[in-house]
Amino acid sequence: MLTEPADYVLGVDTHADAHAFALVDARSGALLREYALPACRSGYRQALKLARRQGPGRRVWAIEGTGSYGAGLTRFLEAQGERVFEIERPQRRGRQGRLKSDALDALRAARVALAGERLSQPRAAGEREALRILLVTREQAVSVRRAGLNELRSLLVTAPDELRERLRALPRGRLVSACLKLRWRTQSDPALAASRLALKACAERVSQATRQAAELEGEIERHVRSLCPQLLALRGVGPISAGIVLTAWSHKGRLRCEAAFARLAGAAPIPASSGKVCRHRLDRGGDRRLNRALHTIVLCRRRNDADTIAYIARRVSEGKSEREAVRCLKRYLARSLFRLLERHATT
Repeated sequence: MLTEPADYVLGVDTHADAHAFALVDARSGALLREYALPACRSGYRQALKLARRQGPGRRVWAIEGTGSYGAGLTRFLEAQGERVFEIERPQRRGRQGRLKSDALDALRAARVALAGERLSQPRAAGEREALRILLVTREQAVSVRRAGLNELRSLLVTAPDELRERLRALPRGRLVSACLKLRWRTQSDPALAASRLALKACAERVSQATRQAAELEGEIERHVRSLCPQLLALRGVGPISAGIVLTAWSHKGRLRCEAAFARLAGAAPIPASSGKVCRHRLDRGGDRRLNRALHTIVLCRRRNDADTIAYIARRVSEGKSEREAVRCLKRYLARSLFRLLERHATT
């Protein structure tokens, strides 16, 4: 919620080419003006100029998509000393999903800020933004590697017998190495030559993606050690999981408490009780990449950590399912990670 009073709130609905703005009086909630401006530096300067002229005094910007289409506007406004909050995009479901325009979304963002709902600070730039970019690029390299390996196995299914019998039983690493050594120009059989060429091309793509992923992971680990080396000292926390947790948390003060961090991670318990059964279900919302990082850490501890194994066994003996026990562990993990980051991460 707004910690300081404001005279005006500017809601912004962001897009690739243009942003929609809605200027709202903070005292009455009345819409004062709507306008649309291009998503470029000249558009940002014009938006700030209009805001200063038509909304003098204390201003707050409520922006949707500060990490995507609104990233440039957010950086510009923060550099000018403006107060900026991130607004969660609305869900489009049912009949309400059809009642939508950019101007209405900008007005909704401003009124959400006035109500103090779902407010958070934009993620920090600098080294944290560099970490986010590296994580996204590594994930793409891993996806390319995975697709290439699947294609290798698929090509072997219909490859000539000479190739299939020699290569199909090889493990992943040896299979890629063997395909890299294949020759295809001297083959008299066109199907055999094409299979060798295709396998070699896939193997080269897999090998290149593997090298890129390893290089990016090393750079990610360097950034994590610079921002919060204590994360890597925790059991089950590797460079990738630590980087995802760091970028989601971003900086001290962005999230008001550990419960908000758990909610962002999709690890907060949601009541799902009937008249006969009292329980909590898994949260399907939130930052799914952060949720996956928590899940990976819990799975690692479940294999190697005696305390985690004992905890799951105890909760199962109390009548909970293993899934429910893992959900509880993810909630506890979110709390401990948030407290560690608030204490030790660099600002």
